[in-house]
Amino acid sequence: MPAARLLALPSGDRGVKLGLAQITANGQYAWSAVEWQPGQKTAWSLTQDARLLSDQQLQIALTQRFGVGVTAVATSGDTIYAGTVDGRIISSSDNGVTATTFPLGIEAGAVERFWIDPQDPRTALAVLDVRLHDPSSPIPPVHVVNTANGRDWTQFTGDLPDIGVHGVSADRASSAVYLATDRGVFMTYADIRVLGAQPQWTPVTGLPPASVRDVKLDPQGNQLWAAVSGYGVYSTLAPHRARDPRVVSTADLLTRSTAPGSLVSVLGARVQAARAGDVPVPILSANDNESQLQIPFEARGDSVALAIAGPAGLMTLPVQLEAASPGIFVDRDGSPVLLDGESGVMLDAMNPAHSRGRIQILATGLGRVTPDWPTGLAGPTENPPQVVAPVRAFLDGQPVEVNRAVLGPYIGYYLVDLEVPKIVNAGGNDLYLEVGGKSSNHVRVYIQP
Repeated sequence: MPAARLLALPSGDRGVKLGLAQITANGQYAWSAVEWQPGQKTAWSLTQDARLLSDQQLQIALTQRFGVGVTAVATSGDTIYAGTVDGRIISSSDNGVTATTFPLGIEAGAVERFWIDPQDPRTALAVLDVRLHDPSSPIPPVHVVNTANGRDWTQFTGDLPDIGVHGVSADRASSAVYLATDRGVFMTYADIRVLGAQPQWTPVTGLPPASVRDVKLDPQGNQLWAAVSGYGVYSTLAPHRARDPRVVSTADLLTRSTAPGSLVSVLGARVQAARAGDVPVPILSANDNESQLQIPFEARGDSVALAIAGPAGLMTLPVQLEAASPGIFVDRDGSPVLLDGESGVMLDAMNPAHSRGRIQILATGLGRVTPDWPTGLAGPTENPPQVVAPVRAFLDGQPVEVNRAVLGPYIGYYLVDLEVPKIVNAGGNDLYLEVGGKSSNHVRVYIQP
């Protein structure tokens, strides 16, 4: 894999997007973008990325303006950071009208990537590639630096080995920082707003023994993604979640409100017992990384306080409760769990749906059913209970006929059966549910006439 950049992670009907670069004759990178679309089983496809194009244009403009090769740029509002091939960082807080240059020292290589705090652009991290270092030199190599004012940068390398660093991501809430390096992914816990900190780095296990070109956390800090040279893109539960468990929808692993009967996952904890008020909560599965629970149908009020017992002791995790909070099940790569209504075969790009056919959606969070059904029990195959709230389905923004919305044959699952209209756009179509006025996540379904 050439130099790679994780541009976007699976979200809605979009998949993971990767920037690939080749080195040109003048030492600059020529970037292109590819996407692994949800439900795609064969190959990456070329795509466009507005942010990548904007960064390329900015990189070229700054190279011409300052007369030195700019190897990395990052922007947030009016704040601009640029890194150079000779280990300098150029900062601007007024969209480039004025700028300051900060040299990182003779032991600094080319700046590879930035991470900017989404809450305060004056707080940022930068990582640098390796340069030839004299082991006898009293000056330590520079691979990671941080700033808290947007101008002055200090060493953040700590005990990191003398290796090239190509990507960086962080979670402000937990103070977790992740690096993509020539020896895999490293992580630490440190407050990046404290200048002069010397963090201790720990390797993240589970990846192939190869150079990692970039790392990225999803917006909620639940999943860690890594672009591994020669192997592709990997994802896993973010290791820092073990310090800060989160309740998410099992459908798409996002933090959202829940509904009676919903499946939720507790990320980062093995749950041994759980209650919602005075009502016991069924634990459907549990391991050290994740536990799956069903919110009781008897749950009432505006919120549920999950009292959870685990190896770390007792904790209470509040979750907002609504009559419906629909979520369509998706795989980690964003592929939705959709079935052909006639054959029961999973739908994807290789096995698309057809106009005038039926699609069955597996979802959770559709709320109460009639007649009432016991919590912790799968729905019956014959005459399953029906969803109480009104259920609508939309294909490319247009309503389509819903044949039925019932409790599914798995605990916490619901099944929505819809009719594909005669005239549809061939290829990938946007699909989502609306239950009791609440919208689900958007997914991509492939359809042929």
